[in-house]
Amino acid sequence: MDFVAEQLGVADPSQVKRYTERRPTPFDHQQEIRQVYQWKDFGSVEPEFVAWVAARSWTSGDGPKAIFTDGVGWLRERKVLLPGVMTLGRLVASVRDESTKRLRGVLEGLLTVGQRYVLDQLLEVPPGSRISDLERWRKGVAPRASGPTIIKALDQVPEIGGLELAELGAEALVPQRRLGEPAKYGMRADASALRRHGDGRRLATLLATVRFLEGKRSMTPWSCWIC
Repeated sequence: MDFVAEQLGVADPSQVKRYTERRPTPFDHQQEIRQVYQWKDFGSVEPEFVAWVAARSWTSGDGPKAIFTDGVGWLRERKVLLPGVMTLGRLVASVRDESTKRLRGVLEGLLTVGQRYVLDQLLEVPPGSRISDLERWRKGVAPRASGPTIIKALDQVPEIGGLELAELGAEALVPQRRLGEPAKYGMRADASALRRHGDGRRLATLLATVRFLEGKRSMTPWSCWIC
């Protein structure tokens, strides 16, 4: 305090104790600092920031933590005073949730009534089987699989492609990274868990998962099936 007081030419450093006696003083100084260094209120750029978060969420599929971190950098680059951590965190999460709802709506809207029914049937266990068709497709082929097992796996190629989901053109409407997000979840979630989801999330997940499996089966060289 003595060092700073000497720099500022203040004879009595103890006067700093009176700083809070007048409540508006800190706010007055904050305003002066903002004017000198040209910092902006968050409210003045909030619509632009929300648009940036929405675009980032739609194209990247990054989680809220990554978007929050990069969002702070975005605000600092533009000399914007940061809002509270909770305020900013809730805003980022809310915008990302809206982006996810948009993704599910786009994917669900591509499906016909018949395709919806067929996708839901993938979660059911057919007569004479112990697992659902989705689980059977997800298992793939284990290393050193037998010949009959490989043949059964190869038979899945036209079986999966027979759903004709490739013709929907989902990849032209949804960024590839975002399409991979529900597909990743669909590759590991239990059928019972998927059945409990609402129509939007369930059908979007199944569509993305089947497209992933279709691409995986059709693009895998024959040698990889017997490695």
